[in-house]
Amino acid sequence: MSKPAEASSPSPLPPFALGVCSWSLQVKSVPELKGFLDKLGVNVVQIACGDPHHASWDEGDDMPSAALAAGFRMTGAMLGFPGEDYTTPQTIQKTGGFGDPAIRAERLERLAWGLERTRALGLTDLTLHAGFLPEVDDPGRSAMLDVLAKAGDMAAAQGVVLAFETGQETAELLRRTLDDLKSPAVKVNFDPANVLLYDMGDPIEAVKILGPDIRSVHVKDAIRPETPGTWGREVPLGQGQVGIPAFLKALKSVGYTGPLVVEREVGDQQERFRDIADGLALLRSLLAE
Repeated sequence: MSKPAEASSPSPLPPFALGVCSWSLQVKSVPELKGFLDKLGVNVVQIACGDPHHASWDEGDDMPSAALAAGFRMTGAMLGFPGEDYTTPQTIQKTGGFGDPAIRAERLERLAWGLERTRALGLTDLTLHAGFLPEVDDPGRSAMLDVLAKAGDMAAAQGVVLAFETGQETAELLRRTLDDLKSPAVKVNFDPANVLLYDMGDPIEAVKILGPDIRSVHVKDAIRPETPGTWGREVPLGQGQVGIPAFLKALKSVGYTGPLVVEREVGDQQERFRDIADGLALLRSLLAE
């Protein structure tokens, strides 16, 4: 593991700085990532931690030092867990985040690794999927809250904020969970498309409900599923049901001014690059209005 970066005070990013998720570009090395960012005309990225089993880097444990030397700005890190299966909503419910009690201890160990990697990158934000949150009357809720509280304590000890991705539960349930946890180290990475993909309500209303705790944003678009229990369909930015102009307006209304990081998880590398470039162009146009 690389040593943590020396403390530094880079100039703050401007409001609504545009960026991209590294894993969306399916890159394997820091130079490849830098090349794509240059072509896209952005210098901001949310970067995958690079677990050997998930979005790995050719640089291995030297990735943090390579990324810090590359000259781009990183908004935070992303941690995926080995064994997560996004084939169907049912498979991710079984394998995602901290949902399975049998592997929670193992996932906490992987979280500890992710927190170390986040610090080595000189960052204070780590995004991940918590897993399906049990409803308030579910007998398994207490144990899930315990493990999420432990995760928050681990992050706080490292000076890191955990941002749980939206979508696998309603905004109301996530709001209740954050209120129950009362952890200053647990916040939200808001992805409006996930709300639609999992068919968990209206993403614009969800912004209003979760607004005070929105730490970071993935800008992605989707169409909700036609058949309950199946996935919705991710589509290029501006071609789905999120309503990107309304989404930006909602973010502004709750006081969010952080980066807008485009995520695209469908298509080969060339298709993703094209869709991300188009998405960035759309955002530039909307922000200029």
